[in-house]
Amino acid sequence: MNVLAKVQTFLSKVVTRCMIHILSCGPIPRHIAFVMDGNRRYARIKGLKAHDGHGEGFESLKRVLEVCLRLKVKCVTVYAFSIENFSRPKEEVDAIMDLAKTGLLALAREGQLLEKFDVKVNFLGQLDLLPKDVRQAVKELAELTEKHTSAVLNVCCPYTARDEITTAIRSSVLSIREGDHSARITPTTIHDNLSTSLVSSPPLDILVRTSDVHRLSDFMLWQSSTGTQLQFVKTFWPSFSFTNMLPILLSYQQKIFLSRTP
Repeated sequence: MNVLAKVQTFLSKVVTRCMIHILSCGPIPRHIAFVMDGNRRYARIKGLKAHDGHGEGFESLKRVLEVCLRLKVKCVTVYAFSIENFSRPKEEVDAIMDLAKTGLLALAREGQLLEKFDVKVNFLGQLDLLPKDVRQAVKELAELTEKHTSAVLNVCCPYTARDEITTAIRSSVLSIREGDHSARITPTTIHDNLSTSLVSSPPLDILVRTSDVHRLSDFMLWQSSTGTQLQFVKTFWPSFSFTNMLPILLSYQQKIFLSRTP
């Protein structure tokens, strides 16, 4: 890296720290979720293989997570892999699973970020669908961070919201059968059995989807049904950065300030 590039990198870090400090003086969302979309399209544009795009997407996750943690966001939830993604070409699925295992093990064994910010990692979804070696990496990272209490990272993998809601309804029915037979299934009982509720996640304040796609794609449908700020940005996930986060956070703070105005 030449001198000019080093100076630019240094100045960028200084400006980011200053902006984070300024933002932290205002209201901060408790829970932000990300649909990390655009890895494959990013790879095609860059002339890379699909798994390389997913690899750069993983690096983006670490950068964005650090920004959220510096802002003291209590909970970050990411859509890492859909159940329906298993229908993609086997070569791509295998590459993603291998990347997941490698990345998870790296976070577990070199987890300075998770240690520094005292982050607990939860995995939500049908974990039994994952390959055995990936499940082992999931187990290792979850156990390593299980006593952390300052912040939470929910990794939805493999997950769909319809499966989450179906599972919540099934759990509600079973709890009634085994307990109070006069009880009724209500929106509250279903909400209490959602995977995010079972790990005590706060209400979802902001949901961000990258790559200029304006749909939720079966992600946190129940949680985002009321009161959630939906943000769709054009940037592909591997290129997503604090620059993209800044207007989203400012918009959230403006909404909160306006809601407090008499």
